[in-house]
Amino acid sequence: MQPPVPTITPHEVQQWKQDGQAFSFLDIREIHEVTVSRLTEVHIPMAFCLSRQAQIPRSHPVVVYCRAGARSAATVSALMTKYGFDNLYSLEGGITAWCAAFSPEEEVG
Repeated sequence: MQPPVPTITPHEVQQWKQDGQAFSFLDIREIHEVTVSRLTEVHIPMAFCLSRQAQIPRSHPVVVYCRAGARSAATVSALMTKYGFDNLYSLEGGITAWCAAFSPEEEVG
């Protein structure tokens, strides 16, 4: 049985930022989505996350996000199962939820 996928809400991430918690974002959307909106410069498309897993930090929490949360949850699950990651969180609702909470005027890609 697979372990549950760790998730984090946009408000919890915002609290981490306010508290000075070390973490990073990982955007796993497609390039055409990233050109519209982004939370980070760190981008590995979902299709390449497993083959490029060595580029994902293990020393601090990493918040993985996509547009709405389904792809990030699947990616976190795969990385946990295949490579033993224990520091990944899927952003609940993805960048769509982030923008709704903190910048509703921003277009979401």
